[in-house]
Amino acid sequence: MSIFESTERRDPKRYLWILGLIAPISAVFPSQLVARTGLEMFWWIGPIIVLVLIPLLDCAIGSDGSNPRDEDYEALSNDRYYRWCTYLFLPLQFIGLFIAGFLWSRPALSVSDKLGLAVTLGFASGIGINAAHELGHRVEHLERWLAKIALAQSGYGHFFVEHNRGHHVRVATPEDPASARFGESLWEFLPRSMFGGFRSALALERERLSRKGKRWFSRDNHLLQAWSMSVALFGTLILIFGPLVIPFLALQAFIGAWLLETVNYIEHYGLLRQRGRNGNYVRCSPCDSWNSDHLVTNVFLFHLQRHSDHHANPGRRYQTLRSSQEAPQLPAGYATMILLAIVPPIWRAVMDRRVLAHYGGDMSLVNTKSTRRQPISARSAKYVH
Repeated sequence: MSIFESTERRDPKRYLWILGLIAPISAVFPSQLVARTGLEMFWWIGPIIVLVLIPLLDCAIGSDGSNPRDEDYEALSNDRYYRWCTYLFLPLQFIGLFIAGFLWSRPALSVSDKLGLAVTLGFASGIGINAAHELGHRVEHLERWLAKIALAQSGYGHFFVEHNRGHHVRVATPEDPASARFGESLWEFLPRSMFGGFRSALALERERLSRKGKRWFSRDNHLLQAWSMSVALFGTLILIFGPLVIPFLALQAFIGAWLLETVNYIEHYGLLRQRGRNGNYVRCSPCDSWNSDHLVTNVFLFHLQRHSDHHANPGRRYQTLRSSQEAPQLPAGYATMILLAIVPPIWRAVMDRRVLAHYGGDMSLVNTKSTRRQPISARSAKYVH
């Protein structure tokens, strides 16, 4: 079922994008929901929304069906309304975190309620990384700084460097730690992607600073800028609310990182860019990312599911991304696919045959655990992007 297939409006989803703020709002109000209803399950409202409500709505509402017209591209790109939909994520995110800090520090809540609140904050933190992802791709100085600020809650500031200068260059190749291999479970992928992405960010930033003739301990170091924001944020919370908040801050940050990396696992599972006659990987195309056009998750995640167009055209703002027929399609939205990925046998039963169908059954075209990687010294010269 396609919702907006026949409309001629510039953006039929224009006033739905504000719903992308549900994630940080859910972290602001759980205490009020519990107080007004008496239902302690609202401490867990983050995972309830992401892992229960959104998959059900995706199933009920179906696919989007609308693509922006070429003649509307400039107007959509320059419309500042869409930017404010992402800008507003940040104050809501941090208001929720400070409210949670206050509640974690008080004895009134049980440990289980505090854990539920930490998990809810973790889901807001992980989706905050998605807001940072949108802002971090922009060339505007302000938006790139806002991306680093949005990453402070998760402590995942290296994502700013690794995603833009690592993942987008090496995507769908064996050299990319954030591209899952065929047959690799989520639980195998997570440590490889987390530690591999961290090491890659260190190397990329060290190389960039070296080219500019600057030392590692420089105020121009993007990693130190981002990490210092996390230190300042967590330090302020600990100073105000005391050391009792430390384990809950750590838990919500870990869950935020876990959610991001689980989405990474879904986005490129088994997909492999091929090599041209010169040995270089060919330019990234819509074929190299899994796509989904389920409306509810698309709105909730600012079109992150139109990932194929994002990688083929990373300069496009979220409101201008298109759904491509060329791209391999997921059977459900990201929220549902997260549930499948958690259970590897179910994930493989659903996805392995789709990977093989995408490549006509030719395993030599698939990114597997045995796919040969380039030597470290050759990697920088082996990509076309």
